[in-house]
Amino acid sequence: MRPRFVQSVAVILTVAAGSMLGCSQVGFSGGSDASPRLSQLPPVSAPASNPITPAKVALGKQLFFDKRMSGSGQNSCESCHYRNLGWTDAQKLSKKDDGSMNTRHTPTLYNVGYLKAWYWDGRSTTLEGQTMAAWRAQTGADPAKVAALLSTVPGYVAQFQAVFGTPPTQETIVAALATYIRSKNSGDSPWDRHEKGERNAVSADAKEGYALFMGKGKCVICHMPPLYSNGEFYNIGLEANKEKKDLGRFNVTKLVEDTSAFKVPTLRSVAISGPYFHDGSVSSLEDAVRYMANAHNADPNKTPILTNVGLTDSEIKKVVAFLTTLTSDEPLDRPTLP
Repeated sequence: MRPRFVQSVAVILTVAAGSMLGCSQVGFSGGSDASPRLSQLPPVSAPASNPITPAKVALGKQLFFDKRMSGSGQNSCESCHYRNLGWTDAQKLSKKDDGSMNTRHTPTLYNVGYLKAWYWDGRSTTLEGQTMAAWRAQTGADPAKVAALLSTVPGYVAQFQAVFGTPPTQETIVAALATYIRSKNSGDSPWDRHEKGERNAVSADAKEGYALFMGKGKCVICHMPPLYSNGEFYNIGLEANKEKKDLGRFNVTKLVEDTSAFKVPTLRSVAISGPYFHDGSVSSLEDAVRYMANAHNADPNKTPILTNVGLTDSEIKKVVAFLTTLTSDEPLDRPTLP
């Protein structure tokens, strides 16, 4: 194992053990708002060059849903990220604006403001950089042309002037979009309410599933609260039997141990964001849990911590019951476009 990986696992197991010891306060019996919650999301930070303001979030929201942002004028950011699908698209692989296919499954936008690296392989080190790249590659946009187009729309011109002090530019468009995306946080799920002490927020099966998640199933090693991801990159064996393998993180780091390693996805709202894994190869959440718990494909570069933990079918269903309680249910008010 890599030293960083060993250290990460040790820290996570310590936190998991502490959470189980304290489950009478915040895990199974609920707790009070005065008690620290394991699943409580911290405030989202932003780079000093792009501070978060309500007006910037509102502007970014309009841009996110505006099809004029695409090369064809037929797609928007929402075309791949729907709120009711956990800000994903329910497709194994989605189409780009030009009709060509992506090679990886659309990831959720929930809680991406907390990440340190973006894309399944972590090749982007800023959310602004990722936003610009996706704007170009996924929606087929020429950013300069889109900026010029938006500069002819009085409503946008007024807002950009108020927020940035300039007409629309490539850079300010990306800054507004990234700011809106940073607002996509899912911290008000039934499980969050359970941790706050709300009676009957979750079922008995969900509570037992949580215990399995934190204990026997060892899920917490990779899916650590509050994001239910540790932000690392692991090989879980999905590329092992493919003729043309996706090398994943290796393409970024060139480290052998990163061969076919992909980012650990968040499990928040996972019940509505299938299909699952970087290649969208598993359609049901139950089958995804079963694969991770018991049936990893053999691969010489598979991350060592991934072992058969022996969950029964009944236990797998209880883990799924817990994961379902991580579904956020905040409303979406669609913007009026200028």
